[in-house]
Amino acid sequence: MIEISPEIIALVFLVAVLAGILSGFHIALVLIGVATIIGYLVIGPPVFWLMYSRIYHIIMNHNMLAIPLFTFMGVLLAHSTLAENLYGALHLWLGRLRGGLALSTLILGTIIAAGLAVVQASVSMLTTISLRSMLERGYSKELACGVICAGGTLGILIPPSIMLVILGMTAGLSVGRLFFGAFIPGFILSGLYLTYVVVRCGLQPQIGPPAPFEERQISFARKITLLLGWVFPPLIIIMSVLGTIFFGVATVYEAAGVGATATLLVTIVCRKFSLKLMKYAMRETLRVTGFVMLITACANAVVGVFIYIGGKEVISELILTMPFGRWGAFFAIMLAAFILGMFIDWMSIILIIVSILVPIAPELGFDPVWFALMLCVNLQMSFMTPPLAQAIFVCQGSADPDLGVTSGDIIRGVIPFVVLVMVALGLFVAFPQLMLWLPSKMIG
Repeated sequence: MIEISPEIIALVFLVAVLAGILSGFHIALVLIGVATIIGYLVIGPPVFWLMYSRIYHIIMNHNMLAIPLFTFMGVLLAHSTLAENLYGALHLWLGRLRGGLALSTLILGTIIAAGLAVVQASVSMLTTISLRSMLERGYSKELACGVICAGGTLGILIPPSIMLVILGMTAGLSVGRLFFGAFIPGFILSGLYLTYVVVRCGLQPQIGPPAPFEERQISFARKITLLLGWVFPPLIIIMSVLGTIFFGVATVYEAAGVGATATLLVTIVCRKFSLKLMKYAMRETLRVTGFVMLITACANAVVGVFIYIGGKEVISELILTMPFGRWGAFFAIMLAAFILGMFIDWMSIILIIVSILVPIAPELGFDPVWFALMLCVNLQMSFMTPPLAQAIFVCQGSADPDLGVTSGDIIRGVIPFVVLVMVALGLFVAFPQLMLWLPSKMIG
């Protein structure tokens, strides 16, 4: 075994992980490879038992069951045409407004966020449903793509969210409290996006014109019927998950089972179910779950080795000695998460970084739930900030080539929404109860 100071080995460890991820190798191979090599050199053969125990602990966590169930819900919703019908109903109500289609896209993204826990699926679905409709009616490409990317990323924050499930397990926090802590921030962020569209289209009507008059000729009663008919199914699904958790009826993974069942029943009742859809949903669920569980297991092993060699103490001391006290440390963590989000996917950041930083929150005088949720809001920007920017690439990849949408159009479109995420972070710093009030009212 090599005798070396914890500071040096922690630095080597982190640099090796980041270099491996940025080199393009599969993240799971990078994580388990670095942990095995450095762990064996420093700890010796016991490193294998350490990694095995960490992997066994996380894989056998009951909350892990929520991941395939929430994924199954999302795939069914994304391919059942329920969202298309809801978008059409919203268009009838908001089409007369400047930027009405953009507002409909954001509202649809907010509603489906409670069912689609995978950003790629949300952005792809919104692009398919709304992009052509907006561009054909004279919307600017920047605004249309911006609202699609911003609305699609809400699914990773508004519960049920796979990000929150993984964060809760790795940081040792209640997933149910994280769910309800993220609920109000998610809707505030959506409200900021909607306000921006209204103001921007009010100042520049040409970038978001109202729908043609003939498209709005439908009776009030008919509009009410269509809206209620297509809003009601998603609300059933939302309440089946969040309602059972809030009132203490079910745990998170039990509520995920209720939600998956409710989604399947809604799909059948709305006559959108087919064996082909079921086979596709099951195959996608298996693929996503396998990917998430592999990375989660490997990352948990890495964190275990990192903590054992003294890396956690090194990071804690570094953060606690930052200038300007606890707010200086908080700003440094937020800035680091923002920069990392440009180059590394959110799952890697949460599994490797957040699981080490969240336990430090009480030492800084912060509520751990608030601190964790602030990082989650921060990571909203990682989907819209190049070079990684998954939302941007999914939007461009899902758009029909004949629409002529370029990555430059999308990047210019998402910049205002990245700024709005920063504004939201400021609001949650000033008013932490926006995140903490609802969890305090939970039963059980």
